[in-house]
Amino acid sequence: MRAILADPAYDFRPALTSDLPMLRRWLETPEVARWWGDPAHQEDLLREDMAGTAMTMLIVSHDDRPFAFAQHCDVHDWPEPLYHHLPPETRAIDAMIGEPDMLGQGHGAKFLRALADNMTRDGAKLIVIDPAVGNHRARRAYGRAGFEGNARFRTREGTAVIMRFSGRR
Repeated sequence: MRAILADPAYDFRPALTSDLPMLRRWLETPEVARWWGDPAHQEDLLREDMAGTAMTMLIVSHDDRPFAFAQHCDVHDWPEPLYHHLPPETRAIDAMIGEPDMLGQGHGAKFLRALADNMTRDGAKLIVIDPAVGNHRARRAYGRAGFEGNARFRTREGTAVIMRFSGRR
């Protein structure tokens, strides 16, 4: 999926099992491990999701360099009660920047905007993202990408904020 409505410097391709060593390295970086949790457990979850069909899993590249991971699914295929009130055809995104030197450069907001624009163009009625309440860096980036909202919900991992893609910046 080539980002055509936003910054064309970002490319999205399907994540493959051959990407798991790179994803594991990313999961082990301090910033990712802080929010995603145990790298070994997360790698197992990614492997399981790759074997299924419910999750769209993407490697994000900037100028041909892989640096981030994003995944999205229909919220009603996910067992989190915080999504049950959302309408049909709502997609939830989860993402990480795995290359530490790419943090703090604005890439998160830009690639998430490109991804959300593509998903909207492809028919998603609503797109949400649910950062941890304390993940202020992510929440700022999501706001710059066009996500809004402060509704807080308890999840198995702690308290999250649901932010909806509005397309505004």
